[in-house]
Amino acid sequence: MAEAAQKQMNPTASRPVRCIVKLGGAAITNKGEMESIDEESLRSSCAQLRQAMSHSGAAEKVLGMDWSRRRGDPAEPVVDAEGFLEMGGLGLDTNFVVVHGAGSFGHFQASRSGVHKGGLHSTLVKAGFVATRISVTSLNQEIVRALAKEGIPSVGMSPFACGWSTKQRNLASANASQIIQSLHSGFVPVLHGDAVLDESLDCTILSGDVIIRHLAQLLTPKYVVFLVLIPSLVAMT
Repeated sequence: MAEAAQKQMNPTASRPVRCIVKLGGAAITNKGEMESIDEESLRSSCAQLRQAMSHSGAAEKVLGMDWSRRRGDPAEPVVDAEGFLEMGGLGLDTNFVVVHGAGSFGHFQASRSGVHKGGLHSTLVKAGFVATRISVTSLNQEIVRALAKEGIPSVGMSPFACGWSTKQRNLASANASQIIQSLHSGFVPVLHGDAVLDESLDCTILSGDVIIRHLAQLLTPKYVVFLVLIPSLVAMT
């Protein structure tokens, strides 16, 4: 959306964005199973991203940043505080933005309730809006976890929470100031397709591809990379 892009400040003046990466939903989830992550593909994708960000390009010791404790874990998470204190820096070029598809997350909830068609006066649509966002934000958290385990300082950002909205399904408001500020602070923003408010329809679905198109206009990255599933392979294109 060129008009919205023109209204933003110049985000690349001090930290040019190197790459926007799209993680395709089919590449990181099992699309035939509701809310099922392809753990192996996700780990491989995150490892590839770390390698692409690495200044040296060589394998280095990875200090994980997911210090949370999952239900059922037998012990507290391991935190290598001394390891981080001894590091002069992460050794990564973090001028990346990640946008991921929903895959097997969110589609069931959205299609059953008709969120994409709008109409929040309908209790079913309103409930579906909530259910869709629960699903897609849970996937976003898992992707942020996987990136953090690779030592990538990633932060999840939902378009709805950032105030993005549409009008007749076309992007109408897209404040990227939080994304830009996070990039300048050395974080990797991780966005996703989301249920958003629509000025004409009340609500709809904002796709990851629309998000990428707007961010590419705004941030003018050197590369836009799509990670897709090709017959049994995950490939960077």
